[in-house]
Amino acid sequence: MNHFVRNMLVIARRDFLSIVATPTFLLFLLAPLFMIGLGAIGGLGASQLADSARGAGRIVALADAADIEALRSADQRLRAALAGRGAPPTLLIRVAAPGDDPRAVMREKGSDTYAVMHGPLAAPAIVEQEAGSRSGRYLALLADAVMRDRAAGTVTPVEARFESVATGGTSVAAQQSMGFGAVFTIFLLTLLLAGQAVGMLAEEKGNKVIEILAAAVPLESVFLGKLLGLLGVAILFIAFWSAMAVGGGFIAATQMDPAAVAAANAASPAAAALGAAPATGWAFFIAICFAYFVMEFLLLGAVFLGVGAQAGTVREIQMLSLPITIFQVGMFSLSAAAASAPGTALATVAQIFPFSSPLAMAARAATDGDHAVHLLALGWQALWVGLVILLSVRLFRSGVLSGGGGWKFWRGTARAQGDSPALR
Repeated sequence: MNHFVRNMLVIARRDFLSIVATPTFLLFLLAPLFMIGLGAIGGLGASQLADSARGAGRIVALADAADIEALRSADQRLRAALAGRGAPPTLLIRVAAPGDDPRAVMREKGSDTYAVMHGPLAAPAIVEQEAGSRSGRYLALLADAVMRDRAAGTVTPVEARFESVATGGTSVAAQQSMGFGAVFTIFLLTLLLAGQAVGMLAEEKGNKVIEILAAAVPLESVFLGKLLGLLGVAILFIAFWSAMAVGGGFIAATQMDPAAVAAANAASPAAAALGAAPATGWAFFIAICFAYFVMEFLLLGAVFLGVGAQAGTVREIQMLSLPITIFQVGMFSLSAAAASAPGTALATVAQIFPFSSPLAMAARAATDGDHAVHLLALGWQALWVGLVILLSVRLFRSGVLSGGGGWKFWRGTARAQGDSPALR
């Protein structure tokens, strides 16, 4: 076992240095600068998710059962008058019960609650997220409309009591945008970095280096060493750009006036949204997204190495990698849809399916504060990583020993075990 691990680490170091210690690696390291267009696409998708999530916002009226129909009728009239972009959020009317806490209603998960009205309609109390919000004023206008409908003559305008309260969390729209950003980032990095396996395998097959390695080192060590070396390159890539981002953010922060930033946040909810946080907290979110990236990279990298070994030429390697890339784009689409609809059956399917699970669970980490479910998901994904690597090692062995050019899975395995020429 020590000899096996030593051989694997030697191959990993060789592949790592063969990529990193070259001038072209600098171009690869700076590749994100040439991918601003893809980043713009990701930002557009995130903004669309945010817009769809804002549609899930609501205002709530806790009213007596006798007032429900009157509130609905007044709401329909007012919405018709305010049709268009000025229309208020969806109104949810609940029968008030003793002990109802409007603050608890505002903290309910699944949608953003902008304001809650409770108490008698003649003098309602309105709890709102932001003082002087349009949602709070609309609820006051709604109560006033009901009282005017009931009055036969002149009626005194309703005087509502307003109270602003901080919900202590981030909006659903912002968290779903973070989830989509995690899915897009992991997908882009995995596709960019795991694709190096195809290029390396094509080069080594072309100059016959892979055959020399197969003669000197067990193929299992070659496969795992290559996978580990590629993972090291990916981690170096992420560390470089993370350091650049942190350094750039630190420099930008030192150039800002704290008083001006605080004033801008107080005046603009959009600016204040920059301080949003995922449901699991930033530290856990970043750590778990990195773990999901490792799982996704190992899955895709193992498949690339196993399938690519079946090809005999560079063109065949590229052709075989195309279906894998298309499949991965499909997993990205499934996970992006799950990010926009957390808690649905579609999201559950994406979180369970092995090849989309890392992406979908990264999106869930932004909207669901449960930490234990991610540890369970990592165990589930690690099981599939082991199975995929086990199958890919056999494919890799059969492809290398047969010289590629066909799916000689069992034939290559039999040759490795020293069967007779007649069986070959």
